[in-house]
Amino acid sequence: MTTHPLEGQVQGNPEPELLDGRMWVDGCFDFFHHGAIFQARQQCSELYAGVHSDEAILANKGPTVMNLDERVAATDACRWVTKSIPYAPYVTSLPFISHYGCRYVVHGDDITSDSDGNDCYRFVKEAGRFKVVKRSPEGDGSPEERMELGDSMHSRIKCYASDETALAPGVAVWFWRSIEQATLEGSGPGKFSQVKGIQGKPVQPGQRIVYVDGGFDLFSSGHIEFLRQVALKEEELSKGGPPSYIVVGIHEDSVINEWKGVNYPIMNVFERGLCVLQCKYIHAVVFGAPASPSRAYLESLPSGTPVAVYHGPTAYMPLTYDPYKAPKEMGIYEEIGSHAFQHVNAGEIVERIMKNKEMYEARQRKKGVKAGLEAQVREREALEEEQRKKEAERLAAAN
Repeated sequence: MTTHPLEGQVQGNPEPELLDGRMWVDGCFDFFHHGAIFQARQQCSELYAGVHSDEAILANKGPTVMNLDERVAATDACRWVTKSIPYAPYVTSLPFISHYGCRYVVHGDDITSDSDGNDCYRFVKEAGRFKVVKRSPEGDGSPEERMELGDSMHSRIKCYASDETALAPGVAVWFWRSIEQATLEGSGPGKFSQVKGIQGKPVQPGQRIVYVDGGFDLFSSGHIEFLRQVALKEEELSKGGPPSYIVVGIHEDSVINEWKGVNYPIMNVFERGLCVLQCKYIHAVVFGAPASPSRAYLESLPSGTPVAVYHGPTAYMPLTYDPYKAPKEMGIYEEIGSHAFQHVNAGEIVERIMKNKEMYEARQRKKGVKAGLEAQVREREALEEEQRKKEAERLAAAN
């Protein structure tokens, strides 16, 4: 477990230098909103992410699904986040963000309010230190949002595959399609295709190529820590050379459904792939990867044949076959041992939600009340903005 400062506590120079290129974004990050983070990163050279405590979220919004350590692990792993700051105040504080040298705060175009219905960003807005990005739909939403999500699939993949600056190519993206119907027992013949316009960074000479695969449903701290452990182990093996090239295979929805049952996956392959794409520990993603990688599949990977195939401590449901038979026969199978978040997966998250069902339902009712207050705030801000425009036009005409 990590050690955190007291809620909202700052120490050091009371008048730090404010940097235009360093911006602040804060939130619960319970189920990560990668689209907003991506857009925020495009506006700056450094992005600091303030993460609210469990207690502050409970007081202002309701219970979290992920605890603070799990949520910080998620922001730490995001390629576009420069630094995570736990225990950030729920109502964004000018002294707090100034302590970290952030001149501006970036947030989506939705209103976030505290327990009293007041705008959490009222102080930075009054100081002229607030920048807005369009809130991008994540996962299921209105029919219009789902349609927009489908129409913009290519552009969203391209965005999420960008490097740490959110401006240049970063991650290679491929699709794999089985020529035969996908099954759990083997990949069978198939072919790779590269997503048009998404090149990614090429494999460097002498760079180790490794492969991992999974469902990565409700991409959480368990998946993140597994990928981080792979990166750490490969860092030791690379012996000072370039970091290993980590390729991640994302299983098809039908394969997970056949394996885990009718309620899974909770997220579709596109949503799960986007979550993996933004993770800084990986270098390439294969959408539609088979559950059991064959020798032919591994040897035909566009990046090159991997020198290692990693599997984590996640337990399989009873199977009549070994999904990693081919990597074991090739002598490239490796395992990552137990870690602090190994129990956190889609099933665990669903259990947490069901266990606290009444509390989450109360939170949703509370959100409904707050939504009315937030709508009033938006209407007031729109009227004030219109008034400012009219006053500016009047002054311009007078001059």
